[in-house]
Amino acid sequence: MIDLDALAGRTFDAVLFDMDGTLIDSMAGSLQAWARWATEHGVDPAHLADLGGRPAAQVVPALLTADRVADALARIEHLEHEVAADGIELLPGTVEALAALPPDRVAIVTSCTRTLLAARLAGSRLPHPREIVTFDDVEHGKPAPDPFLLGAQRLGVDPTRCLAVEDAPAGLASARAAGCTTLAVGDTHPHDELDADAHAPDLSHLRFTAGPGGIAVSLT
Repeated sequence: MIDLDALAGRTFDAVLFDMDGTLIDSMAGSLQAWARWATEHGVDPAHLADLGGRPAAQVVPALLTADRVADALARIEHLEHEVAADGIELLPGTVEALAALPPDRVAIVTSCTRTLLAARLAGSRLPHPREIVTFDDVEHGKPAPDPFLLGAQRLGVDPTRCLAVEDAPAGLASARAAGCTTLAVGDTHPHDELDADAHAPDLSHLRFTAGPGGIAVSLT
């Protein structure tokens, strides 16, 4: 489904991209890692479905007792590093979208830790912008507004003048709470779970145009 009506005639000072499911496809490897982790820790994998888009540091404490959390976090980090090393695909339109945006007007805002981010960047060869916000950079991760507020702050722009591009309910909630306009992409979650101002299947359907008045988004 494509619905860009809410973006028609509007411009933005910056674009804040989620990474996994938005710019890169790490889903298969991540699901494999989490399934193995769940088996090892006696967790019903069905319990993971409602926690998508949240950082591991929020997911693990919700599923295990406090005395098991530290070791379990270290284990999922290790498993996700292993699958990231096997290679990660760039999603359609990623390279074109990042190339169209000025370096000082784009950031990645991710729930990854710094070390997992580095592994996935290496595995995907993502042409990453210079500003990246990870889970380690904020006190509260998605769905709290902190990640997108920090992304806007680092770019020196008002979050209400930012477009946040996300694929997960938690990320969209985080962006909305920060005051950003939201654009949902991808197929990692059912469409009816993605509460956003605009929707597109992926970035290949979009054209980002930077001009004196700001950044406009249109159909390709």
